[in-house]
Amino acid sequence: MATALTVSVGQHTDKGRKPENQDCHGIRIPQDGLLTMKGIAVAMADGISSSEVSHVASETAVKSLLDDYYCTSEVWSVRSAVERVLTATNSWLYSQSRHGLGQYDKDKGYVCTLSALVLKHHTAHVFHVGDTRIYRLNANGLEQLTNDHRVWVTREQSYLSRALGVEPYCHVDYHALRLQPDDLFIISSDGLYEFISTEQLIEIVQSHPEDLDTAARTLINLALVAGSDDNLSIQLVRIDHLPHATSTIRQRLENLPIPPRLRARTVFDGYTIMRELHASSRSYVYLAQDNESQKTVVLKVPTIAVSSDMAHLERFQQEEWIARRINSAYVLKADLAERPRNSLYTVFEYIEGQTLAQWAIDNPKPDITTVRQIIEQIARGLHAFHRMEMLHQDLRPENIMIDRTGTVRIMDFGS
Repeated sequence: MATALTVSVGQHTDKGRKPENQDCHGIRIPQDGLLTMKGIAVAMADGISSSEVSHVASETAVKSLLDDYYCTSEVWSVRSAVERVLTATNSWLYSQSRHGLGQYDKDKGYVCTLSALVLKHHTAHVFHVGDTRIYRLNANGLEQLTNDHRVWVTREQSYLSRALGVEPYCHVDYHALRLQPDDLFIISSDGLYEFISTEQLIEIVQSHPEDLDTAARTLINLALVAGSDDNLSIQLVRIDHLPHATSTIRQRLENLPIPPRLRARTVFDGYTIMRELHASSRSYVYLAQDNESQKTVVLKVPTIAVSSDMAHLERFQQEEWIARRINSAYVLKADLAERPRNSLYTVFEYIEGQTLAQWAIDNPKPDITTVRQIIEQIARGLHAFHRMEMLHQDLRPENIMIDRTGTVRIMDFGS
């Protein structure tokens, strides 16, 4: 018998009568611990028709949500985690628009709608901006869960009042609702819902309970026959089984204890502490071995002194999230072990080498070629931050590592 959250899924998209499909949709159903900690994420984005690059916007919005949400700290709430991801995505899209045709005309920029669900434990978390819609169908009927961010000028003419990529900051609607067995969520682009009736939607979905993909294709074909002149996309997600009540899990994560100072050879949360690498008033850094994978890693643990400093603890967790998001040979990587944590700490790859500060002491008169190579690698690492619309804000020799091969990595970016 299933004990975890399980769903059935059907989805389909079609460019319709348009030359290109500017819609994008996706779903991620993780396994085991990640399913419990993060849940199931579903997303759909619709790029604006007036822009030749809006398909990039919709693909970026969906992919970044489905990838980056699962890189966020387990301590953050679903709302906080998703909103941080969407804020970063909106900043990137807006920046791209500002460097292209979108700087003169917002209708030509990297602009799209986004409607998303995160299904976790017994709760559906709804995120929405634009005019893509989310519905819920159950024994009580069909309910529209989102409001269209659209302004009507005339009966035939309207425009989006809110979307990703239009402004430096985008407010995303959010609300949460309790899940029930057999709840069926429907996410639809306007190219579909404007051309089929509520009765047709309910009838088609209910007539294909065992094949939601067929239901999705049937609805799109029905909208095309009815004259849809836009891209068409639909996702159907039915709740098949809910897990046992786990109301204490969120509370446990929010109240993860800060461990005491650890000693060598201590077994801690699946790691064996090898030695202490660094100690300060705000954190301890340890060299450790993952007892499951046998990898050598670095654990960073906050001190008891900062236990009441919530702003610092947020930045502490953010450092690991950033390390998971940035994929660069010149930036420190987070370790991706997915087992649940029982204390507050972060895990990073181990780099065998020295800081740039120590390297400068050991090499007081370096040759110009070596200096140039170091600077070039630092620049590449910073460029990886800037591509994600992030600034390091604490770049100094002590926060740059050089390994034994001469490769430079930027670290310590919680600020």
